[in-house]
Order: sequence, then structure tokens, then C-alpha cells
Amino acid sequence: MKVGVLFSGGKDSTYATYLSKQDHEVACLISIVSKNKESYMFHTANIELVKQQAKLMNIPIIIKKTQGKKELELKDLENAIKKAIKKYKIQGLVTGAVASVYQSSRVQEICNKLNLKCINFLWQKNPEEYWNNLLKNKFEIMIVSVSAEGLSEEWLGKKIDYSSLEKLKDLSKKFNFHIAFEGGEAETFVTDCPLFNKKIEIIKAKKEWKGNSGIYKIEKIKLVNT
Repeated sequence: MKVGVLFSGGKDSTYATYLSKQDHEVACLISIVSKNKESYMFHTANIELVKQQAKLMNIPIIIKKTQGKKELELKDLENAIKKAIKKYKIQGLVTGAVASVYQSSRVQEICNKLNLKCINFLWQKNPEEYWNNLLKNKFEIMIVSVSAEGLSEEWLGKKIDYSSLEKLKDLSKKFNFHIAFEGGEAETFVTDCPLFNKKIEIIKAKKEWKGNSGIYKIEKIKLVNT
């Protein structure tokens, strides 16, 4: 089946792309760039780098901008999906949803309306098992935003390995946040994975911290052979 993947550059959508290619033809990626940093639907941290990630995977990408107004942003998403249907003849839409009913239900409604099969490879996966699969499959994942009690500024720009994963597990139990960050507790950025033909190396970045949340703004990258 020809599918499009809702893609943000983070761990969930990248891993969903990886799983999609095992059984389907990934015809395109679809990314929504929201001006609202508090978007209910869309990942925003370093979203401008999705074009580079798409090139590393050699997959076409459709990028649609939105003002990010609640519910109205869904119309922009629908229009981007319609473009994917017209241009790439997709028959299904893949999401990286793990536990967010708000996001998954709205994407499902759009798929029903457009007669697309909605595919959620990661839905209700055990989050600890999911992280282990990511690391086992050599996904290099960096935390680029945090907004939950227990996740301090030191996590910004940190790459997750087995050691830091254990610390995350402890913090999630202590402060009661979803370890896969499905509640928006953090956002991630994939710098390397089996789909990339080169690795992304961060040359310049800055931490922006305000109150109890912050982002890791990537300003300059280079591509290196692995």
C-alpha cells in the first residue's frame, strides 16, 4: 500500500516511518509547521529541519504551514493530506501516536472523511519496551524540549542511551509523567537511524529556558558519514 507518514522529525514519527517501510511503500512525508508553539496537535521544536531529515531518507515531503489555532489547524492538516493523495496517490496515512486520544481521534476522522486507511503502529505500546526497541534499532534521539516537572534544563540537548533511559524511568515514576512523552512532557529530534544515509551532527545550538520549560534550538548542523 502507498502511504504517507505524518512526520515531525521526532522519535515517534521517524520510527513509524521505519516500520512503514517494512510492509508498505512510503510515498511521502507530511509535516505541519505551526506558528503556535503550544499547538495541541503538532510537534514544533526544530520542525524546520524535517526537510533535511526527509532528504537523508530519500523520501519526498509535503510541508504545510498553519497558524496553529485549535481545531482550525486540522483543516490545514486535511489540506496537506489531500495534496498527498493527489500528488502521490497515497491510500493510507501513518501516525506516530502512542497514547494521545486527542491527536489520534482527530487524524482518524480526517482519514475516514478522505477514505484513507489510518495506521498507528505505535498505539498503546508499552513505553519502556518501545524505548528499548528504539535503542536496539540504533535510533539516536535527542531531547529538544521539556515542559514537565522532573525534567530540568540539563535534559535539553541530551541524547538518550541506556543509562539516561534508566534515569528517565526513575523520574517518570517519581513525577508521574509519560516516559514516551505522549502528554507533551518533552519533544525529541532524531539525529541518526537506519533510514538515514548520513548522520546529523549538531554544530551550534542554544538552550532557551523560561519558568519550568525550555527548548533546545538547533541553529547549525552538518552531515557526517556513519
